[in-house]
Amino acid sequence: MEIKRDFYLNQLIKRKENGRIKIITGIRRCGKSYLLNPIFKNYLINEGIDEEHIINLDLDYFENKKYHDPSALFEYVMNKRKDNKMYYVLLDEIQEVEDFESVLNSFLGKDNLDVYVTGSNSRFLSNDIKTEFRGRGDEIRVYPLSFKEFSDALNNKDESTWNEYVTYGGMPYILSLNSNEEKSKYLKDFFSNTYLKDILERNNIYKNEILDKTVDILSSSVGSLTNPKKIADTFVSNGIKDIAPKTISTYINYLLDSFLIEKSERYDIKGKKYISTPSKYYFVDVGLRNARLNFRQIEQKYLMENIIYNELLRRGFNVDVGIVEQYSKDNNDVTIKKQLEIDFVCNQGSKRYYIQSALNIDEDSKKSQELRPLLNVKDFFKKIIVVKDDIVPWHTEDGVLIIGIKEFLLNENSLDL
Repeated sequence: MEIKRDFYLNQLIKRKENGRIKIITGIRRCGKSYLLNPIFKNYLINEGIDEEHIINLDLDYFENKKYHDPSALFEYVMNKRKDNKMYYVLLDEIQEVEDFESVLNSFLGKDNLDVYVTGSNSRFLSNDIKTEFRGRGDEIRVYPLSFKEFSDALNNKDESTWNEYVTYGGMPYILSLNSNEEKSKYLKDFFSNTYLKDILERNNIYKNEILDKTVDILSSSVGSLTNPKKIADTFVSNGIKDIAPKTISTYINYLLDSFLIEKSERYDIKGKKYISTPSKYYFVDVGLRNARLNFRQIEQKYLMENIIYNELLRRGFNVDVGIVEQYSKDNNDVTIKKQLEIDFVCNQGSKRYYIQSALNIDEDSKKSQELRPLLNVKDFFKKIIVVKDDIVPWHTEDGVLIIGIKEFLLNENSLDL
């Protein structure tokens, strides 16, 4: 089965020979190594690059363990250079190398080295990129398979594929497993034995009960506004006392830094300012979220919202929760102010879109509920409602685009229909 990652391949191509280290990040097993080799390596070969000018090392292989020594790795790469032509250095699992930051920064001083690396686990998370390379690295964030990548690999875009994706998510290895039991076990084991273990090791956490419970609460509240205080109160209601909101905030930051979850902050559209709390949290893969809850809470409404959020991030948008105010008069002619929520305010350069996620808008009351916050935004950026049903995209008389979830996810230009 061929899995195409053309979106990420094109990002690497655009950054080719830009004088910076291309750093491919993301959670374990989301396809980073596969993107580097064979996908990018084959691209270079097809472009006429001599294989002798492609220096490729899988640093988690036993036979390459000697290159975990930074001096050995540096010497290996330097000895591979035989002329002044460009050499493409592809290093998988760079975090296995001691003091890898110094080695990579040394490569930057060589005119004919174009360096690409992948990294994962507790020593190579998002803040590491920002602090260690200080503008000299170019991060390419890789996500689990999008619905389009998932359905293209299966060559099937019908409802059964959607249900499979909503339940088990887009971790690439899922496509090689046949039974539901195998898929469930893989996701549950990997969540506990790899992702959480990495966080525990990185942050020297010896008792993981608080982390476990925080993950469970966030898993159950996808798409709902929450904050560390509310989560701490949930601990207390379950008989676990003396948990400070600051502690919960620290644990949430660990989860964010590990790429496991993402945070969407509230944004006052009229006031053009952020509201610090509460926020929404989404999982980078809905299959992992479902596995954490033992597949007990497969609610299409919240999972569809999570999938839309991930797709918007993948397309390069900054995504916030929108807040807009509505004013009305009561029977005594008193002005009533009400805050309305827009699921996603998406920004990318000069582009902006307002998006609502809804299972359906079959009833007039439901349609009015979804339209109301959008129509209270007094600017001319595009407004969209994504529904679960397979429909032909259409526009309301107010110009709001109504589009089905599959069309939205499968069509890269869906926002501009």
